Amino acid sequence: MLDLEFLQKMLIIAIALSTITCAFIQKTKIFFKSSKFISLYSFIVNVSIGVIFCMTFTDLHFPKSLWVGLFSFLGADTIYKSLEGKITPHRELVTRKRISIPTENIINKEEK
Repeated sequence: MLDLEFLQKMLIIAIALSTITCAFIQKTKIFFKSSKFISLYSFIVNVSIGVIFCMTFTDLHFPKSLWVGLFSFLGADTIYKSLEGKITPHRELVTRKRISIPTENIINKEEK
């Protein structure tokens, strides 16, 4: 039978790990001239840091740590693609003097 509680714990660890590894990969990908190898680099980083992270901070052993690294690799890519272009830099938020509200979000008193 599938141990859903254990799988849930592994996914929670992978979510935390994917945040760390995604930031690490973003900082270190400048060393690659071509983007062909970034996916392979990301996989290697996620699995290796996943194993080290799990062996250090959890009671998971090597084979289960590999699963966490794989989940982290899949999650980090998904998180990055979903957030790409949607995050406003902090500098822009601070210097912005106007707030724009889309017209579909305005509530008219007459409509009630």
